[in-house]
Amino acid sequence: MQAGNGISKGELKVRGGKLVKCTLSLKGGKIESVKFTGDFFMYPEEKIEELEKMLEGIECTEEKIRATAAPFFGSIDLMGASVDDFIAVISIAVKNLKGT
Repeated sequence: MQAGNGISKGELKVRGGKLVKCTLSLKGGKIESVKFTGDFFMYPEEKIEELEKMLEGIECTEEKIRATAAPFFGSIDLMGASVDDFIAVISIAVKNLKGT
């Protein structure tokens, strides 16, 4: 996943029919901001904002995103999606930004 600059959205229908969406803002190949929505369940709910903040400022590569996000998912209860789904939806948003 090679990132550039701009704002994009991604959507991913995951196993079980749930939907994970993100709005992604990139600047200089780094995540400026990301917002996740969808019909997955996370407990505690407010932790999603913590994940979004954790991803701000990191290089938009699968390796960096996974290294940052994976430990987070060990500290919450998540139903209807996985860490791989969140990484995949970011990748979709990056591809949509590039128009490929």
